[in-house]
Amino acid sequence: MMDTHGFKLWGLPPSARVTFEDLSSRIHPADRDRVRAAFSATRAILGPYETDFRIMDGNEVRWISARGQGDDQGIVGAVMFGIFLDATGRKQAEEGHELLAGEMSHRVKNLLAIATALTAITSRSTTTTVDMARELTQRLTALGRAHDLVRPLPGGDGKAALLGDLLAILLAPYDDMGAFSGRIRVSVPRMGVGEAAATTLALVVHELATNSLKYGALSVPTGTLDVSSPTHEDAVVITWTERGGPPVTPSTGPGGYGSKLLKRAMTQQLDGSIERAWDEAGVVVTLRMNKAFLVT
Repeated sequence: MMDTHGFKLWGLPPSARVTFEDLSSRIHPADRDRVRAAFSATRAILGPYETDFRIMDGNEVRWISARGQGDDQGIVGAVMFGIFLDATGRKQAEEGHELLAGEMSHRVKNLLAIATALTAITSRSTTTTVDMARELTQRLTALGRAHDLVRPLPGGDGKAALLGDLLAILLAPYDDMGAFSGRIRVSVPRMGVGEAAATTLALVVHELATNSLKYGALSVPTGTLDVSSPTHEDAVVITWTERGGPPVTPSTGPGGYGSKLLKRAMTQQLDGSIERAWDEAGVVVTLRMNKAFLVT
């Protein structure tokens, strides 16, 4: 039997008797076999146990933490005592921490790869160690400014930046001659980008530039990058076109952490999408965003 809070937690109507099968009907299908095995194993455990699992209440998913005593310890007659706790908040916090740790690890690896590539780019365009040191310092300083845009800022007041200026700052470290004047060309309409959207868009552009620096047009001296945005009424569409780089082939499989990061940022934070076309001349990436989300 369960108390009123237990029935509410499981999304079941109150009744005088509750069986394990009644509860199993609510357990998430991916967790059901594991939970059955876990409860069976408690018979061989002497002392306390704790099992976390998901349940379904309509379309809502909640986390339950089941706690009790194993090996029938504390049993009274034929009644076993235990508790169910709503662990949804704790699990969401844990998932958020894991996501943040994975994202930070990914960014650090990217920054190391970028620093190495920028050193190689600078060595191609300079003839003396003094010139190389000066240009490399300028590039790394620009990279620092771009990285500041990727880092979420506390207490944001929603100040807007211009889309063209934002892209120029982000792409300047990767251009042998500086954005707008070298092999990177940016042509976008004049529009404001809100602080929250700027952080997300900076992350997306930073990820695309890193991939290009590793594998695409920016990895070779002859490669070019064109970033353009035709005018649309309700949506903002940015086309990222790479040319002159190594041959490209479609990726297979679910993609790495970077691909998941891009998709999550575009869909969840900008109400948009990301599409890739593996053209023989180079990859073409289309970013589509809800204009209302871009100005917030």
